[in-house]
Amino acid sequence: MLALLKPLDIAALGLFAFCWLAYEPVLVRLARRNGQAINTDMHVIRTAWMGNMARRENRLVDGALLGNVLNSASFFASSNLILIAAVASALFSGETAFRSASSLVVLKTSTRALFEMQLGLVLITLARGLLDYIWAIRQLNYAIAAIGAVPSETDRSVEFGAVIARLLNPALSSFNAGARGYYFALAAAAWLFGPLPFVIATVGAVVLLLWRQRGSRAAVAIADLRRMIEDEGD
Repeated sequence: MLALLKPLDIAALGLFAFCWLAYEPVLVRLARRNGQAINTDMHVIRTAWMGNMARRENRLVDGALLGNVLNSASFFASSNLILIAAVASALFSGETAFRSASSLVVLKTSTRALFEMQLGLVLITLARGLLDYIWAIRQLNYAIAAIGAVPSETDRSVEFGAVIARLLNPALSSFNAGARGYYFALAAAAWLFGPLPFVIATVGAVVLLLWRQRGSRAAVAIADLRRMIEDEGD
């Protein structure tokens, strides 16, 4: 398949693969070095939340909040599945879809094989996002059950809270990975317009994600909250 691609297409595809697969590990390393990113700050905030939850007798609010997150994950998973079905329909329509795409001046689909690779990449990114959402939903269900299992009166509330946070944090990390998949799916779709738009969209997606993680007003507020929680713990 790669033999059918031009050098610029191969370079753009390699850049996309690197950004897509390396984004999260690189973000974690940057957060450890500089100490600010929404995803890592939220780990501390959720751990504090679960610690407070374990000390409360009435946990209806905590259950309701997690229920809302579960509904959001289910909604995005359903939306993702619809998008996958749409892209798969175009991919498996064969010559008809290729001719329709080729008739559009803005699309750069020189061969049917290239067109199928372009759609296939979008499909793969969406499918990975769907799997992340499904795993997030399962873990959220585990976390809800764990909250219900915490005794109402216990001297080990801190320990219970810490253990449940170890369930909740990976669940919401999977949710974040699913949401991030939309950014990269849009970048992958830009390949239909040519390798240069593909490169620009990929770099743009990474820059936008990093800015939202580290430079947005939400990121600054969450970092301040994390510091306040850590100060209270001291």
